[in-house]
Amino acid sequence: MVCPILAEARGNGVAERDAAARLAEAVGLAEAIALDVRLQESLVVRRPTPATLLGSGAVERLKQAIAEADVAVAVVDARLTPVQQRNLERAWACKVIDRTGLILEIFGERARTHEGVLQVELAALDYQRSRLVRSWTHLERQRGGFGFLGGPGESQLEIDRRLIGGRILKIKQELGQVRRTRALHRAGRKRGAIPTVAFVGYTNAGKSTLFNRIAGAGVFAENLLFATLDPTMRAVRLPNGQRAILSDTVGFIADLPTTLVAAFRATLEEVREADLIVHVRDVAHPDSEQQKHDVEAVLHQLGLEERMADGDVIEALNKIDLLDTEARRRLEAVAATGAERRRAFAISAVTGEWVDALLTAIGERLSAADHALEVDVPLSDGATIAWLYRHGEVRARRDTDDVAHFTVALDTEAKARLAARLGQGA
Repeated sequence: MVCPILAEARGNGVAERDAAARLAEAVGLAEAIALDVRLQESLVVRRPTPATLLGSGAVERLKQAIAEADVAVAVVDARLTPVQQRNLERAWACKVIDRTGLILEIFGERARTHEGVLQVELAALDYQRSRLVRSWTHLERQRGGFGFLGGPGESQLEIDRRLIGGRILKIKQELGQVRRTRALHRAGRKRGAIPTVAFVGYTNAGKSTLFNRIAGAGVFAENLLFATLDPTMRAVRLPNGQRAILSDTVGFIADLPTTLVAAFRATLEEVREADLIVHVRDVAHPDSEQQKHDVEAVLHQLGLEERMADGDVIEALNKIDLLDTEARRRLEAVAATGAERRRAFAISAVTGEWVDALLTAIGERLSAADHALEVDVPLSDGATIAWLYRHGEVRARRDTDDVAHFTVALDTEAKARLAARLGQGA
């Protein structure tokens, strides 16, 4: 595992990540697909070399170390051009993949649903089409992943650009159908005035653990990068009695390949259309602040700048159980005062500490934007009563002698239709 730190990027004002944390994350990515990391090193690259990215001295030194350790795959935690990848493979006499290839390999093994498999395959084909390497793994492989690592049982086929282009077109058509289906589901939830809360966050921040604690969903959660990939949605009842749909999405990561963001747009639309976004953060991580910026960068790519500015994103400051007493006290004090008091909540998804306070805040936020109203309908008007149950969420009903008194949540369109139905005007 080679983790280059580009000196020119640091000099241009790019946020500097902790070098040790970067290397640990890269090793974690490799271990996420059971690779045995025998060598790991971070090194400063003062001037990137067009042919190999790394300097000639570093390439030669690593060549000897790779040979002595009998390394089969070298991972460079950066984006390599096809030429750089090919030259490093020739110099080191082993397979070389970059950060994008490694993440795609993980996603290829993690995808379980038909939608997830399609999205990862689309990203992999877009990536492979730009490579000069003349081999790729077909779908009839005997293991997960997309063949960047090689391995037993994999069929290596000559790349046919026309074949890849045709397959990409077909996948995009299938994902278009997925997008339409999701839009229909969202429209159904809006008709029922059931709000959606999307969990986002850096990979391994604890989204799935928090999701399981709240929804009892049984989603796989492990101390592992990208432990879960396919999105999950569950209906829950909040402390104020309001129903909501929770959505657990794929984790984000630094330098998330743009091909993945594009491929997962159908899934990430759930984030864009959510009524409230909960950003789950690992506050015990040494790179927590930079991880926050990385997640916000992806949210910006999804066009959520205004939503973020309007306060539609709240933070769940997770893993306070891993902080020492003093650090925890400071964090809880900051979260409980000033501007952060209503948008940041210190919690532990593992122990459940302060999760109820987070849920209460979520309920309050959703209630503030709620579309519930009081409606009186004559008991003799059975058609309108049935219409309310079909097109809204009936929160409460109380019948008197001749009138049914409803508390019902309706979307804007349904409100107008109800007003016309009751003869009250728009």
